[in-house]
Amino acid sequence: MLHSMVTALDKVFSVPTASAHCDIPCKIYDPSSAQIAVLTMVRMIDLIEEISQKAELTIADQAQLIRLTNEKEAHGVKLKEEIRVIWGDYFKQPQFDQFPEIHSLVHNIMLQASKTKQHVAREHGLKLLELVNEFAAAFWTTKGVETYTATCPYPPSLAVVYPKLTAI
Repeated sequence: MLHSMVTALDKVFSVPTASAHCDIPCKIYDPSSAQIAVLTMVRMIDLIEEISQKAELTIADQAQLIRLTNEKEAHGVKLKEEIRVIWGDYFKQPQFDQFPEIHSLVHNIMLQASKTKQHVAREHGLKLLELVNEFAAAFWTTKGVETYTATCPYPPSLAVVYPKLTAI
């Protein structure tokens, strides 16, 4: 019914059609949110491992374990969303031509993110970070921006691909 009304109004007022490659054509894409999400997942795994070393868990420990697990899961969802948006909204034919393996890389990121969410295994998080860094390097290359790898300045202190930005 709503569709019929909008169609009738469109016939009367002839509303021009608008289109964009994403929900809001802001042109702001940056894989750093995905990188921070995976770093958070690894950090949560590290903190969960610390709790698991205790002989007995208090109620406070159990509550902390639940919070850490929730954050690990939430950041896994955020990571997948960030990658999906860049892949689906930013990458177009010129970028696919430049990186024909990007579809496979994104699929592998999705699978590895699920694996990292499902388990409490640091090696899964490290593999996920490797894949996300590869995605970030490809993304910045399509923008014509050089990258470098450095250790992030906070726990878990892992190697992250950063854009080499120049001062204005």
